Amino acid sequence: MSQTTQLVETLKRQLRARRLTYRDVAQALRVSEPSVKRLFSKGRFTLDRLEEIGALLGFTLAELVQEAAATVPQLRILTQAQEAQLVSNERLLLVSVCALNHWSLDDIVATYTVTRAECLKLLLSLDRMGLIALLPGDRIRLLVARDFDWIPGGPIRQYFKARGLGDFLEDSFGGVSESLEFTQGMLTEAARAELSVELRRLRSKFAALHDESASAPLTHRRGTGLLIGTREWEPRMFAELRREFAD
Repeated sequence: MSQTTQLVETLKRQLRARRLTYRDVAQALRVSEPSVKRLFSKGRFTLDRLEEIGALLGFTLAELVQEAAATVPQLRILTQAQEAQLVSNERLLLVSVCALNHWSLDDIVATYTVTRAECLKLLLSLDRMGLIALLPGDRIRLLVARDFDWIPGGPIRQYFKARGLGDFLEDSFGGVSESLEFTQGMLTEAARAELSVELRRLRSKFAALHDESASAPLTHRRGTGLLIGTREWEPRMFAELRREFAD
């Protein structure tokens, strides 16, 4: 669905919600009812017309655009097959990660050994998968929700566990903006539940900061990894020293 179609459908939906007809719109715009019907069927609204119809509905132009954008279903998770497709092609995976980090096509081509034609082809693959919308001028619009995630135990997580986790941890974490914290304790179920809530909040905060940083130039942003993991656990060397108790 094009952005124009989304906007027209939003106008129609808001008219229905207020029980307004094309005749009501025609009277507000001081034009004929057939003219209004043609306007909606062709979707050729001027900014002035949009502002006038928006005023009739009680919306500003900016609010209409936001309302239309809110109706676009956002992707929250891929299928197993789609994730498998990404990890089967490292260049496709690279371009997808760059796109999800708000890189432009020019940024990708300037940074990595990917030709413009190849990058466009890969972006079109992501477009077909529903991760992005490739817009005129080779602009990239993300179609994923803020809480988008990879499948637990799926191909993407398995890939990064095998190929990226060791690379991530192979560092002293001694830099100014680096840290590696590890702690262990014994918690009740209630305490574990409370900890899970706090970890979800941290993940949401990271996602919000990621979105806020997207407007800054690429040279002012740095790829940042945050590893969060919690599970019931006892070091293997301790477990091996446990006494065996009869049932």
